[in-house]
Amino acid sequence: MSVPNQSPAATAPAETPDLPDADDDSADAVLEPTDEAPADGTSDGAAGNGRAAAAGGTDLLVREGDVAGDYLERLLDILDVDGDIDLDVEGDRASVAIVGGDLDDLVGADGAVLEALQELTRLAVAQSTGVRSRLMLDVGGYRARRRADLTAMAAEAARRVAGGGQAERLAPMNPFERKVVHDVIAGVTGVRSESEGEEPHRRVVVLPER
Repeated sequence: MSVPNQSPAATAPAETPDLPDADDDSADAVLEPTDEAPADGTSDGAAGNGRAAAAGGTDLLVREGDVAGDYLERLLDILDVDGDIDLDVEGDRASVAIVGGDLDDLVGADGAVLEALQELTRLAVAQSTGVRSRLMLDVGGYRARRRADLTAMAAEAARRVAGGGQAERLAPMNPFERKVVHDVIAGVTGVRSESEGEEPHRRVVVLPER
């Protein structure tokens, strides 16, 4: 598919201020749990499900995926990159994946280009739907591989903290990565996790259970 007389810069959506949000918090806050579990035991995911349902439920998520797919197809064509777009709905968010051949340039060092591309896609979706998007974008299976690495690392950190009783500060991570670590730590007896610092240096701290 060709797109005449258009540059990559033309595909970047403008700012989308004052949009209604599919959830009450920012996208990053939803991706990453708070340092303490809610008092009523309600998980972030459960709360997000309720808010997404209020904003239009599955139909809205399917529409988000469709808009994201169209946006990314145009971008791939402009960049002359071969790739297929897979669309899905996972829980309370749209899931979009670019799969194909050599996609390393769309991932970048430590996933930096992927994170930026995800934010641009969310803005494009928000412009179309009028609701702030929490869609998750993956490229070339990067997030799946990163999730596996982080799961192993978090489990090892939890083992050390549970055995030695000393808190351990992990390397700075983006919201997706911190969420993976928090989820792993939540399933280990005797340890807990919280986040500290400001972006882009925000990190997870693994501590002995109180």
